[in-house]
Amino acid sequence: MNVVLGSQPAEPERENEDFAAIAPGVAVLLDGAGVAGAETGCTHGIAWFSSTLGGLLLSNATAQPARPLAECLADSIRAVRTLHEGSCDLTYRASPTSTVVAVRAGAEALEYLVLGDSSLLLADRGTGPTVVTDRRLDDVGKRLRGPVDALRTGSPEHAAALAEYRDVLTGLRNRPDGFWIAGPDPHAAEHALTGTVPLGSLSSVTLLSDGATRLVDRFGLSTWDETLAVLDSSGPDELIRRVREAESGDPDGRYWPRGKARDDATVLHWMLPK
Repeated sequence: MNVVLGSQPAEPERENEDFAAIAPGVAVLLDGAGVAGAETGCTHGIAWFSSTLGGLLLSNATAQPARPLAECLADSIRAVRTLHEGSCDLTYRASPTSTVVAVRAGAEALEYLVLGDSSLLLADRGTGPTVVTDRRLDDVGKRLRGPVDALRTGSPEHAAALAEYRDVLTGLRNRPDGFWIAGPDPHAAEHALTGTVPLGSLSSVTLLSDGATRLVDRFGLSTWDETLAVLDSSGPDELIRRVREAESGDPDGRYWPRGKARDDATVLHWMLPK
């Protein structure tokens, strides 16, 4: 596998809550989520949750190639729950969760799964890039985050509005009128976006956390075609550098309102043989 991986925490002194890993023919990326500054009910933390779930999913998807990725994810969520339900309160509303992107190459097709607002970028040899993103969280957010986006990022008023927004958002987690994300309930895996594409039609497959897609979907400074060109020519580190440059140019969120001035950013770029 010809794979290049880049990942940076939001701040150098902070723990990176993203996780990405590969095995022969399989790749996974998870973006851990929680409520900043709030008790989670979990003694392990968000980074532990995303890395533990990601490692188990990678193992299950590799060891059981005939089992659908959604079932592999459900099994992995059950296993993580077993690991910490004796020490943690998994009914707590702010318990750790994670987005999930997973791909697995078979003899003729690439199987994929996307849950939450991380993205999968599929570069077709004939038609260009196709993006698979679970927009349900974004759709809910657009209904709720107007008061947050009207305030300067990092200000006390913004922090208070963001905490209120996240509290409401958490109440909509894994509900039909809300959004779906990997947490303590394995049934969330049933609501992932899944599909297959002919493997021979693809030139590359890229998994990105939402902190790495900001140039396109938050800042509007790049297209997916341009993003793919950067990845092919310079790799994930250059894409993340450009994201950081844009974030640094708007630290208060005046041009691009957002919950976090900077976010963990992870890119796994898998180039397929010609």
